[in-house]
Amino acid sequence: MGKYAIQNGVILDGTENMAPQTGKTIFVKDGIIEDIRDASADVTGYETIDLNGQYVLPGLINLHVHIPATGKPKKKPSDPKKLTALVMKNGLTRKIGYALCKNYVMPELYSGVTTLRTVGGLSDFDARLRDEIAAGKVQGPRIVAANMAISVPGGHMAGSVAREAHSPEEAAALVRQIGETKPDLIKLMITGGVLDATKRGEPGELKMPPEYVKAACEEAHKLGLKVAAHAESPEGVRVALENGVDTIEHGAQPDEKIMELFREKGACHVTTLSPALPFALFDREVSYATEVQQYNGKVLFEGIINCTKACLEAGVPVGLGTDTGCPYITHYDMWREIYYFHKYCGVSNSFALYSATLGNAKILGLDKEIGSIAPGKSADLIACRENPLDHAKALRNLTMVMAKGSLVDHTKLKKYENVERELDKFLD
Repeated sequence: MGKYAIQNGVILDGTENMAPQTGKTIFVKDGIIEDIRDASADVTGYETIDLNGQYVLPGLINLHVHIPATGKPKKKPSDPKKLTALVMKNGLTRKIGYALCKNYVMPELYSGVTTLRTVGGLSDFDARLRDEIAAGKVQGPRIVAANMAISVPGGHMAGSVAREAHSPEEAAALVRQIGETKPDLIKLMITGGVLDATKRGEPGELKMPPEYVKAACEEAHKLGLKVAAHAESPEGVRVALENGVDTIEHGAQPDEKIMELFREKGACHVTTLSPALPFALFDREVSYATEVQQYNGKVLFEGIINCTKACLEAGVPVGLGTDTGCPYITHYDMWREIYYFHKYCGVSNSFALYSATLGNAKILGLDKEIGSIAPGKSADLIACRENPLDHAKALRNLTMVMAKGSLVDHTKLKKYENVERELDKFLD
């Protein structure tokens, strides 16, 4: 970490009503934004960074990440249980698996995501990596870690990034066991997903009984941990909210009861438009989805959009995450989620950018530390040539990434050409 004076930038501070600010210099010291002063301020003793009129904004925050997967598409889906068994087989394979996770988070950082929240990973890898990054032992984004998730036999991701509960008592016991690995939250896999569904129109089949959900939530809250839930059907969302879940991940077609529960429980919705889009909108020769998967993908995509719109209208906090790990959803495309939020949910570019910065920070309870450009906050900053308030595509190619006051060599970012080509078809 050095002392920097960031000059000649157009500041977008991340607040909900942000407007471009010029004629200011951002002073960074010891990883913190020390002050924001007039451009004429003395910069003696600081290394200057001249942005030459480029836009500077807070680092992005991604609320839905599975670190062990890359999102690289495959013609045939792999078996996550077999892959997990292989990684966890012995000490050597676990060491290799952990090293891969260290590498996998770097594209998040290179692409401007300075904070991410994991929602299902391998063993305690997420928390271990969180602590190594926080201690400065390795480079990476700030991590809010869930570690292993909890599912049920035959449930979503059971046997891979989620452990199986066979009773309410075991669900609570698994929360305690995962709690011993020092996570920041607990993740429940309440429903199935698009790939789990066997019939048209039935994505998100309820898998976890309500009493399991209640037991897990009560135990997590005793430990001071919030609960995030994979829920992709109206029934799943209702069960989650009725039994204590704090954030609904993905979402589904809402009704009056669901919206009443969101308000009553003070829960948040984390929208993930990115993973549903390829299933719903890609040609099946590209996505390799079955006809049933594509149909259910469309149901889910529309449900997420409608749930997001309803929450926004009702004043329910909405966060953004990519669900990295799903096919075509990489560790470097958070900007696309921002773009989809604007395109499909009808919010302004300014609100979409706020949601991916200070809005997401508020959902994490970290808004006093991150999410906006203000004195006393972590120096998590990114810069781009064009104005992201005009179009989120401006965030595609960054000119600067700074995390906790340290400059990141973002030029190391490598992209998948086939992923770029197919996803770009859905840009205006």
